[in-house]
Amino acid sequence: MFAEWLYFGLAGLSVLGAIGLILFRHPMNGAMSFVVTLISLAGLYALLSAKLLFAVQLIVYAGAIMSLIIFIIMFLNIQESDLPDEKGKGLFLLGGAVIIAPISLFLYKIVKSLPGSDTKIIGNGFGDVREVGLVLFKNWLLPFEIISILLLIALVGAVVLAGKREVGK
Repeated sequence: MFAEWLYFGLAGLSVLGAIGLILFRHPMNGAMSFVVTLISLAGLYALLSAKLLFAVQLIVYAGAIMSLIIFIIMFLNIQESDLPDEKGKGLFLLGGAVIIAPISLFLYKIVKSLPGSDTKIIGNGFGDVREVGLVLFKNWLLPFEIISILLLIALVGAVVLAGKREVGK
């Protein structure tokens, strides 16, 4: 019973953080809302007993990446007067609600048609480091290596482009 309340609380907090990310005018407020969303998602992973996903969500996303994003926002020193006027925000929200409402109803009907809670959907090792490592390096080794090479190429390209801009000045 407590786990269900905790689940709904974390899910609601996650949705509210995502809405705040969209609605807040200042980038720093939006970034803080995003931090709330990432931490509440980590809590949902913890409820699923996905230890690796919980740790990665907290350390990498809510920690390192958000620290970098907040540093960049603070480095840019964006003032309230620098922000563009937000016209049509209400229309955007209304359009989003019109799109999301039927999708939510459709997903609700699908979830209600799923088997009851007595059916085991996930395996015993769900979210464990060992299970994720086995799947990643047995089944997905080639795509994993291709992505790492693509990221390396993108990093080298960014350094080369940044170096050309410095030389051209």
